[in-house]
Amino acid sequence: MQQIKAVFFDFDGILVDTEWAIYQAWLKCFSLENQPLPLEIYTRCIGSDFATWSPKTHLEELTGKSFDWDALDASRQQEIIAELAEEGVMPGVREVLDLLRERGMPLAVVSSSSHFWVDGWLNKLGIFSYFDEVVCRGDAPRIKPAPDLWIEAAKRFSLETAHCLAIEDSHNGLISAKEAGLQVWAVPNRVTQCLDFAKADRVFSSLTEVLSIQLGDA
Repeated sequence: MQQIKAVFFDFDGILVDTEWAIYQAWLKCFSLENQPLPLEIYTRCIGSDFATWSPKTHLEELTGKSFDWDALDASRQQEIIAELAEEGVMPGVREVLDLLRERGMPLAVVSSSSHFWVDGWLNKLGIFSYFDEVVCRGDAPRIKPAPDLWIEAAKRFSLETAHCLAIEDSHNGLISAKEAGLQVWAVPNRVTQCLDFAKADRVFSSLTEVLSIQLGDA
């Protein structure tokens, strides 16, 4: 691995365990129609959006029915927000951010989610100030699994992508960062642990494991 000069964190599932609450809300939606939604299928959209794979289209195909998605989306969003009301950061997040800041490492969040979602959570959790840049949907032409967001983030630091490290929890995030030329460390969570991370440079069980790594010398 080349020397790391900046670290880029994915947001959902890396900094905050939002993905489990979102999956549980979708699981309830499918259960009401007596339909399964195994993680192996649902995770196709993790790290990207419904253009990659859509649970809405999947449910319609399974049932042969159409749904009032505007109403269902609003109800599901309320369930997700309620579930996440007391949510804190993922294990090891504050410790890793503190360590990287002490070392003077430039940091960014790179997410396919909106600024409204990401910035709101970063402020709520009191970790927004750790990051020099936040790159989200709309800041580049395409979201993950395209490489555009990572390339935009590296450009903002005037760095070659090969000297940037992506910390990801999804396959879409992994392949997009690799296509952009970044080094990638995977930290799967309870939603994404079923995915194949063979292409990652390293795989960790949590960010707490990352604390022992000398990032500046990697």
